[in-house]
Amino acid sequence: MIDLDNQTTLSFELTPLEEIASSLSTKEVELIITDDKTMQALNSEHRGKESSTDVLSFPMDAPFTEQSIFGMPLGSIVISETYVREKAKALGHTIQDELSLLFIHGMLHLLGFDHERDSGEMRDREEAIIKQFDLPKSLIVRTGE
Repeated sequence: MIDLDNQTTLSFELTPLEEIASSLSTKEVELIITDDKTMQALNSEHRGKESSTDVLSFPMDAPFTEQSIFGMPLGSIVISETYVREKAKALGHTIQDELSLLFIHGMLHLLGFDHERDSGEMRDREEAIIKQFDLPKSLIVRTGE
């Protein structure tokens, strides 16, 4: 379900992420864990922002009907190792929890949610998934309170 490319030394369990992914989609998802330099380059290229960021999502550019017919993946999620480590420490939870929160956020973007344009639907869905998997509050949930 998850095609992992961990380009860092971040240590975590893939099983909890697999459980989250399978609860949201039957499609394969590529997960890349990388450094801030790569995140900054991707953020600049794809969003026109010159800073690094925590998570980026790249949905497959094919209609869902083609994905179904050809078994194409849902898309790719890229997560910053630095952000995971820093936020886990700052917020007092585990690296696994922070990675799971960012993965959920990325998955929802792959599924078409957009918190920058919606009326709270992504926040509500994210909060429900966080509760389902007994995780600490994510950034989108914390900032919405």
